Amino acid sequence: MSILCSDKTGTLTLNKMVLQDETPVYNEGENQESVLVYAALAAKWKEPPRDALDRLTLGSVNMDLLVDYEQVDFLPFDPTIKRTEGTLKNTRTGAEFKTTKGAPHIIMNLLSPSDMETKEKIEADVAHFGEMGIRCMAIAKMDLKDGKNEWKMMGLLTFLDPPRPDTKQTIIDANKYGVNVKMITGDHLLIAKQTAKVLAMGDKIFGSDNLPMLDPETKQKPANLGKTYGNLCLAADGFAQVFPEHKYLIVETLRELGYSVGMTGDGVNDAPALKRADVGIAVAGATDAARAAAAIVLTEEGLSTIIHGIVVAREIFSRISNFITYRISATLQLLCFFFIAIFAFHPIDYTPEGYEEWPQYFHMPVLMLMLITLLNDGTLITIAYDYATASETPNKWNIPALFVISSILGMVSCLSSLLVLYLLLDSHNPNGFFAKVGMSGVDYGQITTAIYLKVSVSDFLTLFSARTGSKFFWQVKPAPILLLGGIIALTVSSVLSIVWPTSAPDGIETEGLKSNMGVFGFIWLYCIVFWFIQDLAKVAAYKVMHKINFNGINDTGVVGNVELMEKDIPVV
Repeated sequence: MSILCSDKTGTLTLNKMVLQDETPVYNEGENQESVLVYAALAAKWKEPPRDALDRLTLGSVNMDLLVDYEQVDFLPFDPTIKRTEGTLKNTRTGAEFKTTKGAPHIIMNLLSPSDMETKEKIEADVAHFGEMGIRCMAIAKMDLKDGKNEWKMMGLLTFLDPPRPDTKQTIIDANKYGVNVKMITGDHLLIAKQTAKVLAMGDKIFGSDNLPMLDPETKQKPANLGKTYGNLCLAADGFAQVFPEHKYLIVETLRELGYSVGMTGDGVNDAPALKRADVGIAVAGATDAARAAAAIVLTEEGLSTIIHGIVVAREIFSRISNFITYRISATLQLLCFFFIAIFAFHPIDYTPEGYEEWPQYFHMPVLMLMLITLLNDGTLITIAYDYATASETPNKWNIPALFVISSILGMVSCLSSLLVLYLLLDSHNPNGFFAKVGMSGVDYGQITTAIYLKVSVSDFLTLFSARTGSKFFWQVKPAPILLLGGIIALTVSSVLSIVWPTSAPDGIETEGLKSNMGVFGFIWLYCIVFWFIQDLAKVAAYKVMHKINFNGINDTGVVGNVELMEKDIPVV
């Protein structure tokens, strides 16, 4: 995941509203207490609170002041209208009226066009509080019996929704791992800017005015979405006063640019964006629709849970990559070695004088092959418990690069095995390598056992090279269980090669190396030397691939600095 589009309320903030003393009123005779009453009447005050704003309102109002009111009708909150509305009747006086509460810019649109003075006062107050990071909820009232049917602004309830204590550090950690966090909120632009400032998220916070919309008739996204709005969405640190429709199109824009996008949400209207995102995340307390659309459902609040998930996922990716690399390289060594050895080497041609004729073809008993694969699989399991470091950039599969590295590891092992097979078969040659280093010729049964030891040791040592990626094997400490698994496999193979009884399983002559420990030591030294050569070849291959950017191996998916030009801000 390269980009995480995060909601503000409840994810970046605590979602615990704290009512402030300042309550601007715009109708004579009103005060904080009366404005709270009107706000409560725009909610289901006889039922449990439905959201954080209801909890704030119903937790602060004097319930005794609501006993004379009967709720005739109720319009619940909808993300597209961003307000609630109640139709009330005063059972004592018979007065009928409506009240509504919601975002100031939404409630202002309900006021009479001629009431410009009030609108200017509201905008000034909202801007004043927004600069301090204080949110506002507007409350308006409409009398139903005066025949005017005009909304009148009662006042603003002001409250704080402080950021979570760990959010700032979490965002720093996300940036460290190459994940660009963008705030997507329905709150006022000034509130979003202040929150972004406190959390050090950047100052490029834009309103929704320049964001695309779906076609009102076909509900299709605009053509060339990524080309038209791509730079705006990339450069922005966040967007404010957005609707669910905007969230969907922001995600779609970033995906068209080729980025892997995560999206958090909790409501029914967030479902399209959650479904469209590469990683849809339903936050704690999300609706069933949001949970169904998301790929991940969180049980704890906050952004830190998501970042922790990113780190764990990258560690898992590292282990899987190491597993595949080792599996391919080990398989290639076995298959290629035995395939080539059968056709390229004919032991009968190396039969020393005075010896019983050696076989026409070189092959190994099934029992030995089974032991190699059994111990191989045993050590392979330990990779799941190996130490893994999360990469600092988003992961993506690069199968061609992975196969190149696996092939190099496997081919070095294979070639070294073919070479040692030749040296062993040629050990009775008075002008051969063994004679030159002062070693005696090796019997055919011990050649078979020595090759079993060589293939086994090479396979198990390859594990330690395959797990370190572009680093040398000694630069990354293995987990104790993996080290123990490797030691057990190497020990068992070594002991078996020494004590193997003289026998002929599957008609193939075999003999333990206890009578020729020089060969045993030679095989071990030979394997260690080629292990270093193998690891050096791996590191060199990585350097070459990075230098030529083989199959986009250097492409990290990290969002770089994007300079936003005036032409990049579309006029909607």
